[in-house]
Amino acid sequence: MFSISRRALMAAALMTSSACLVPQAFAQSGEVTISHYFTGELGLKAFNDQIAAFEKASGIKMKESPVGHEDFKTDILVRAAGRSLPDVFSYWAGARVQFIVDSKSLRPIDDMWAAEKLDSVVSKPIAESATLYDGKRFLVPFNYHYAGVFFNKKVLADAGITAMPATWDDFIAMCKTLKAKGVAPIALGSKNRWPAQFWFDYLLLRTAGPDYRARLMSGEASYDDPEVATAMGLWKSLLDEGLFVENANADDWTDAADKVARGDAAMTLMGTWITGYWNGIGLVPGTDYDFFPFPTVKEGVVNAAVGPVDGLVISANAANPEGAEKFLAFMMSNPEVQAKWAEAQGALSANVNLDPKTYNSVMQHAAQTVSEAPVFAFNYDLATPPPVAEVGLSMFTRFIDDPSKMDEILKNMAADAKVAFKQ
Repeated sequence: MFSISRRALMAAALMTSSACLVPQAFAQSGEVTISHYFTGELGLKAFNDQIAAFEKASGIKMKESPVGHEDFKTDILVRAAGRSLPDVFSYWAGARVQFIVDSKSLRPIDDMWAAEKLDSVVSKPIAESATLYDGKRFLVPFNYHYAGVFFNKKVLADAGITAMPATWDDFIAMCKTLKAKGVAPIALGSKNRWPAQFWFDYLLLRTAGPDYRARLMSGEASYDDPEVATAMGLWKSLLDEGLFVENANADDWTDAADKVARGDAAMTLMGTWITGYWNGIGLVPGTDYDFFPFPTVKEGVVNAAVGPVDGLVISANAANPEGAEKFLAFMMSNPEVQAKWAEAQGALSANVNLDPKTYNSVMQHAAQTVSEAPVFAFNYDLATPPPVAEVGLSMFTRFIDDPSKMDEILKNMAADAKVAFKQ
């Protein structure tokens, strides 16, 4: 079991080379230090373009230190423990921000929020779910994503599938039709663990509902509850039927996306950032690919949309808090910046002033789907504290490797989660 405790983070911080950190004492006048996880296929060039626009508009220099997406999850916690955070950093709204807030590492932005009139800029549902922690504002939502079932339109058409599944039975029937045609129904690239979480999220939300799921995420319910077993059992049935590509844990999410793009698999459950990736390799939204919402599993359970909110926060020990606040306001309030970023990232903007026509047809459909869902739920590793998320993500990969051990895996997860919640 791998977990992260506050004490372990402090020890790691003491062992971390100072060359890897950004000492606040050396920040130049007028400079804002920033660290983020928008690297590689996740939008480094696009993010740098927006930084350049801010520098030109404000005269403030940004000193950037990007970190790989998965490494960032640990790196920023180590830096928080060592009180060596940059002025600004990107972070995922939800339990991860709460974890940093609890360590007194973030600066509230209530005054800036009011001065910049962000109540009239940020959509209310996102503002209420993503920006408030312990009654104070700490995060500006840079963008948000929605997780849906993205598919290759030609593959489905060649299999004679024209109607998208609305129910679980419809979904299973579609998968069996595809398999009979010699096509792997579902691609999953869980090498880095997190892509698997969306299956757990939706199956639990569609069977036990958002209220139970919230209790599980907070430690009030247990992983050996029958509700969890029911959701995992449905996932196991898909694996037992051979409806996923083989060796999913050997692929990352782009490998899975490539298999769908090539037609080696029909679909993948992924966030809307996949559209930015596919557009970048020449696929045409609405022509080559589309998506459908995760189907209804149990009648009467409230429909929930799942996804992350990427935000920007300011560290409590920021050397240039005024410049940092100007950067956050610019990145959120400027519709042109938001439009360009959303297009490049395959993201949705929380800026209510952004023209919906900015989005392509697939993203317009995603925005509408989210707006019609009664509940927007943060995905698993953003909905539960980081120490618990670590053991949970590892649990998913063990389950994918050997679904027959589901009961044993859930029993161990229940014990591990109880320990992790105390860290």
